[in-house]
Amino acid sequence: MRKLFAVFTVVLTSLPLFGDPVWAANDKKDDARLKNCGTVLQEILDVPDDIPQELLDKAYCVVVFPSVLKAAFIVGGSYGRGAMSCRQGSDFKGPWGAPTMMALEGGSFGFQIGGEATDFVLLVMNERGASGILSSKVKLGADASVAAGPVGRAASAETDATLRAEILSYSRARGLFAGVSLEGSTIRPDNGDNRKIYGREISAREIVQSGKIAAPPAAHQFISTLNSKTPNHRR
Repeated sequence: MRKLFAVFTVVLTSLPLFGDPVWAANDKKDDARLKNCGTVLQEILDVPDDIPQELLDKAYCVVVFPSVLKAAFIVGGSYGRGAMSCRQGSDFKGPWGAPTMMALEGGSFGFQIGGEATDFVLLVMNERGASGILSSKVKLGADASVAAGPVGRAASAETDATLRAEILSYSRARGLFAGVSLEGSTIRPDNGDNRKIYGREISAREIVQSGKIAAPPAAHQFISTLNSKTPNHRR
């Protein structure tokens, strides 16, 4: 009995030795994901024929899901992970705020253009769409209207799709950039990753709109790219 107790004690005291590296690895993954969001966004916005500036300037929030792999959709429970930043303030007129981590879930969305790994960029075009996403899980096409975003500097924002849609969605795979339908997928705040990034339980709405939350260093490129490319909100 004493031997069993001794073994049990050794196991318990050893757990932190194994747990700390696991948490550290997870933190590094979240930092890498944020950095990748910034890289993907800058690469896409640096190309004038990708997302029309007129639409970017009208967006309330921007969501980026980098490198979603097709292999992830072979089995159930598939999802992509990324981050969302919104213009700060209750009226969404301020500078771009600290990002909330996000999850994209659904079926084999986004692979119509044949890429093995696909980057997604979503523009949230009104306050209703932004508030819905910040509050809970939103099913695209049901809880929030979504449309494939028009591409190119000459693409007009004055189309039926963009006038009605709360969210415009884009994808990039193997260098090909296009509007893509994400209808039927769901998007939600990733509260677990937010806890790791910010070190405490915190809601997506508080992160994005309070103006009191400092963006983590890993999000610098993501936020600075938005503030550089679309500093002013035009409704």
